[in-house]
Amino acid sequence: MLKSILLSFVTLLTVIANLQAQDVQFTAQSKPVAAVGETFTLIYTLNAQGSNFRGPNIQGLDMLSGPNTSTSSSIRMVNGSTSMSITYTFTYLLQATREGPFPIPAATVTVNGRQFSSNALSIKVIKNSNVSGAQNQSNAGQSKGTGSPSGGVSGTSNDVYVKAFASNAAPLQGEGIVITYKIFTKVPIAQINISKLSSFSGFWSQNLMKENDKLQQTTQVIDGEQYVVADIRKIALFPLKSGRLVIDPLELACVAQVRRQGKTRTGDPFFDDFFNDSFFNSGVANVEKTLKSNPVIITVRPLPEEGKPVDFSGAVGTFTLHSEVDKTRLKTNEAVTLKCTISGKGNIQLIDKLNLTFPPDFETYDPKVTSDIQTTAAGISGNQIFEYLMIPRKPGKFTIKPLVFSYFDLDKKRYVTLTSPEFSLDVEKGTGEAGAVISYSGANKEEIKYIGSDIRHIKDNEIILAPVGYRFFGSVGFWLLLAIPLLLFLLFLFLWRKLAARRSDTVLMKNIRATKIARKRLQKADEFLKLKKQDDFYIAISQALWGYLSDKFSIPMSELSIDSVHEALVQKNVNEMIITQFIGTLNNTDFARFAPGEKSVNMERIYNEALEIISKIERELR
Repeated sequence: MLKSILLSFVTLLTVIANLQAQDVQFTAQSKPVAAVGETFTLIYTLNAQGSNFRGPNIQGLDMLSGPNTSTSSSIRMVNGSTSMSITYTFTYLLQATREGPFPIPAATVTVNGRQFSSNALSIKVIKNSNVSGAQNQSNAGQSKGTGSPSGGVSGTSNDVYVKAFASNAAPLQGEGIVITYKIFTKVPIAQINISKLSSFSGFWSQNLMKENDKLQQTTQVIDGEQYVVADIRKIALFPLKSGRLVIDPLELACVAQVRRQGKTRTGDPFFDDFFNDSFFNSGVANVEKTLKSNPVIITVRPLPEEGKPVDFSGAVGTFTLHSEVDKTRLKTNEAVTLKCTISGKGNIQLIDKLNLTFPPDFETYDPKVTSDIQTTAAGISGNQIFEYLMIPRKPGKFTIKPLVFSYFDLDKKRYVTLTSPEFSLDVEKGTGEAGAVISYSGANKEEIKYIGSDIRHIKDNEIILAPVGYRFFGSVGFWLLLAIPLLLFLLFLFLWRKLAARRSDTVLMKNIRATKIARKRLQKADEFLKLKKQDDFYIAISQALWGYLSDKFSIPMSELSIDSVHEALVQKNVNEMIITQFIGTLNNTDFARFAPGEKSVNMERIYNEALEIISKIERELR
């Protein structure tokens, strides 16, 4: 057995030596003509083992994915003579966006220390008259970089998709429903970015998820496949009219990590197992996907006309009413507050006014409305508080008539009318009314002021006398006090200008603080690491790495991407190996948060990698 294995290795080394001696061929191929909107591949083929592949600078065409690398090999043994061939394939997925001829320059690769160039190509893009809106709709949710003729990238259109769900597709007018957008994925995903929000014409809407909320992940088996499922958006909707209402799809983009692997068939089981080992052929490709949810059709039923109160204003849900006054005995020109509180669950925020009648001898103001609303995944509930400020101008006994509030109760399926108690106020004649002037600037009684109701006090402070003939004007102290403010002002002006010049250099300030801020964020990640909080840990690591790049290289966060990071580091002459390690740490951090099944990523290893790579880049930039 040992002898057979040694013989196989000797044979392998002989074949590799023969392979290196053969002529190197590095060629590019693609279809010469493409239509606008068409997706096609650009393939570079190398018949030797190469390194430092540098793709072309492609202008006028959208690069959706690439370069995706795959390797295939074959070994032939005929009459004791062994021959072997290895083929490296570098694949780009391109999309034509406008008409015209577009040249594709040559790519380069290094083989045995020598640089080889491929042939140049030219792609002619013509008008596409067969593309329709229906076809675009059917392509929604497909990847921008799936597959290639070499079979390098494996993945299907249902690896990741978005779907919208309605809690009730046939609500009553004013009845709250919840629209939930869920993302389903079988592969790790990152960089989720909502590019187009749904429009809710005919609805009053309220977002039930905060922008920085962590995505709660669950697993679900669909058609025998296990998916990771997360709610990416929840909206509470209250229909304002009846009829058929359509909610447009939500659109988002993300980066999916799909596996690529090529199988080698030589005819020899030993070599098949050897070259099909994950060390040679396994890998992953980052593929940008554009996803679109399904439209949602809501059929809104009108509220029943039977039993509808005259004062009904559209409140739907389950509510209670409470009202009170802060005093029942007072004097003229004193303020009294009537507080009405409506509590419950439903379209409570649409209740903006109440039907109240006040005595004609009372001066009243617009109510102060306070909302105490809680938005949860179950819906909207809370309190709507109305505070009415009243000022009686004449003495006497007055009555505030009951408040009547009507709403449609969803549980009882009928209209309900709530009535507050009647309040009796005993107003006595106030004192000092002749000289009192009332100033009012708000809805609170504390803001009512009485002016001119008192006599100002006579000033009786101690008088300071000076000796006869003494004059401070012209003395040394006078000139000294006169010069000190001027000197202080000149010093302040000098320091201010120096500090302003330094602070105006925003690039310098961000560059100085970049490492310090990154280390603080890494300290926060270390705390989450000790507490075993995986989601918070990966968010902190991601913020530390991306924030460091933004501050260090003065790249806005909105323009940060893997490509811009690579370009910035190359311009700073950072070692290519360190750049690869930095990008690898970024990808591992993002993909670990959405990996399906058990999360096997070692948190401590990622933390050490982030700390180490920032230190390495700092040393490179010195």
